[in-house]
Amino acid sequence: MKLDILVVAAHPDDAELGCSGTIAAHVAKGYKVGILDLTKGELGTRGTPEIRILESDMAATILGLSARENLAFQDVFFNDDAAHQLEIIKAIRKYQPEIVLANAVSDRHPDHGKGSVLTSNACFMSGLRKIETTHDGQFQPAWRPKFVYHYIQNNYIKPDFVFDITPFWEKKVESIVAFKSQFFDPSNAEPASFISSPEFLDFIEARAREFGHSINVKFGEGFTVEKMIGVDNLFDLK
Repeated sequence: MKLDILVVAAHPDDAELGCSGTIAAHVAKGYKVGILDLTKGELGTRGTPEIRILESDMAATILGLSARENLAFQDVFFNDDAAHQLEIIKAIRKYQPEIVLANAVSDRHPDHGKGSVLTSNACFMSGLRKIETTHDGQFQPAWRPKFVYHYIQNNYIKPDFVFDITPFWEKKVESIVAFKSQFFDPSNAEPASFISSPEFLDFIEARAREFGHSINVKFGEGFTVEKMIGVDNLFDLK
């Protein structure tokens, strides 16, 4: 299946927290969007890998994804090396996305920055025809996405552009709370974590309002770019 956009996320719920409004907006426009989770988040304070996969499936349904898969890299301990790069290259060549959305270039959790670099490198390498990969026994032709953008996560990074998600704010929240094991739930007796307090969800809303305010809309999601963005019509800009 060819995708228009492939979102790569170090952990299940990274994409929902960082760019699910943008995902929902493009799905509504008829684009095919998928998520590639790198790990099952098995070292997280709450939940289990099995629960997080079920929650990922629920969020995928909410967002209307065309595809979602998990590469089951080792949480925290994956690296930007040939073995991990090749697995992402196979996925990029399988889905042939025009755009890849990747983790923040740096963040509180080291996996986010590592996932960012790993994804960027794999996107470039995927276009090298002498790197040979197969899928289901078939040779995969080289494919390089046209654009790689990085969604902003916990730490504040000045965005290079902000996407208006105002019409899809409720959808974003619904996709986040699909990960019931991770976020505020007074009935959950597991140890508290950085993201399990009600204040964390307040922060997500405040960040979206801040980014939205910067472009004179109610809610927004921020992204950084790897290369200069060009336009051919000034009236396309907000």
